[in-house]
Amino acid sequence: MRAAPTCAPLSPLRPSWRCSLRVRARTRPRPSPHPRLRPSRPSGATSIHVPEKLESIETGQLDQNGKPQRIACVTCHTLRTPEKLPESPGELVRFHQGLVFKHGTLRCASCHVVGRQDSLRLADGSMIPNRDAMLLCGQCHGPQLRDYQHGAHGGMNGYWDLGKGSRVRNHCVDCHDPHVPRFLPTNPVLRPADRLLPPPIEKPALPPFPKLGEAHP
Repeated sequence: MRAAPTCAPLSPLRPSWRCSLRVRARTRPRPSPHPRLRPSRPSGATSIHVPEKLESIETGQLDQNGKPQRIACVTCHTLRTPEKLPESPGELVRFHQGLVFKHGTLRCASCHVVGRQDSLRLADGSMIPNRDAMLLCGQCHGPQLRDYQHGAHGGMNGYWDLGKGSRVRNHCVDCHDPHVPRFLPTNPVLRPADRLLPPPIEKPALPPFPKLGEAHP
């Protein structure tokens, strides 16, 4: 234990200010050699990306630049109104054939409404536009929404420090298929560069593909 500083006894008529100054000088913290960096004032804004799949579907065709062509949902749904929503994807005969739906015990009518294909229905019956689908997802996926609001779930593009610029947060459907939200097993495109992994196995080269009109070897 460090001994307390001692002072010489003084006369009752003289103040002990000299002793108090010595004690304060010894106990005063030293200034840090690394000054604190003050956070910059936020000048950027945070926005949520709106994926195209919320308001359009792919046509399977490419434009003159090789980009997939999409068509807005209202292009077809404003021309005809179905009598009711299907109970399963197997009832889809004319449109959306081949749709895969694996989302718990939900049905089409759990989120969609007949005649308002540009809107979604919340659990309380209120309607929201398709672009606000995160409100619908958060009704059941509360822990994921909480982590998303704190930055622990979902990705973003931009700056963490809003003092340097803006950021764009990902939408739920940027990563998850709303009809099959669970991630399916996939293989990475690029092999991870890890010094602890064994070297890649060299595969033998395949023979050249025969041209049109040539016989197979």
